[in-house]
Amino acid sequence: MRISGAVVLTGRVNLSTSRGKRLCGRKTRLPGFAHGASCGCSCDCDIRQELAAAPRISAAAAVLLRYLQEQNRPYSAQDAFGNLQREHGLGKAAVAKALEQLAQQGRIREKAYGKQKIYFADQEQLPAASDAELRGLDGNIAALSTEVQALQQSCRRMEAELKDLNGSMTTPEMAREVEELKKDCASYTEKLERIKSATNHVTPEEKEKVCSEQKLYCKEWRRRKRMATELFDAILEGYPKSKKQFFEEVGIETDEDHNVTLPAAV
Repeated sequence: MRISGAVVLTGRVNLSTSRGKRLCGRKTRLPGFAHGASCGCSCDCDIRQELAAAPRISAAAAVLLRYLQEQNRPYSAQDAFGNLQREHGLGKAAVAKALEQLAQQGRIREKAYGKQKIYFADQEQLPAASDAELRGLDGNIAALSTEVQALQQSCRRMEAELKDLNGSMTTPEMAREVEELKKDCASYTEKLERIKSATNHVTPEEKEKVCSEQKLYCKEWRRRKRMATELFDAILEGYPKSKKQFFEEVGIETDEDHNVTLPAAV
C-alpha cells in the first residue's frame, strides 16, 4: 500500500524480495528507502524494490489533460465525454474518474455548481502571454468579430432569398398555371360572344323600371318590419314570458329564421 512515498506492511503477510528472502511479520514503516535498504528490524532481510516518487496518471487522464490545456476552457464530465468519445473511445465512467484524479493531483482545477462540476486547465501551469501577444490576440478577436457580423448579415440575406424562392412557384407549376389561365380566358371569351350575339337584351328603360320597383318594395319591407317590431315590443311589455316563447305561441316567423337579409338602401 503506497502512502506518500512510503510502504506500510501490516499483519502477518509475507512478501518475497528479489533475493528470495522474506520480510518479517512485524509491522514496519519504510519511509522513502532506496535500493538495498533494510527494513530496520533484527531479521536479515534486504529490500530491492524501487518506488516511483511522482504519481502516475492513466491514458484517459493524459488525453483529458492535454485536451483541457489545448482548449483552455471549462468542461463538464459529460461535455468532455461527448467531445472525446468518438476520437479516443473513452467511456463516460473513465472520463469522470480521470477528471477526478487530475483534480485531486492538482493538474487541473475543479469548480462545483450545485450538483454539477466543471473542470478547466490550471492557469498557473500555462505560459503567460506578453503584452504584444495580448495586443495581437485582441486584434485577431476584433477582426474575427467583424468577419462574423458580415457572415451573419450574408446568412440573413440568403435566408430571406431562400424563403422567397420557397414561396414562389416552380417552372412546371408556372407552366400549368399559364395553361389554366388560357383555358379560363377562352371560356370567358366564348361566354362574352354569346351575350353579345343574344337578341333578348334588356333595354335601359326596362332596367330602370326594375330598379325603381326594387327600391319601392325594399322601402315598404323596411317600413312594415319596423311597424311589426314596435307592435311586438308593446305586447311584450305585459307578456310574462320571453320574446322567443311569444313568437312560438303566436306562430311568428322572422327574416332571421329563414336567413333572409334586407337589402341595403341605395
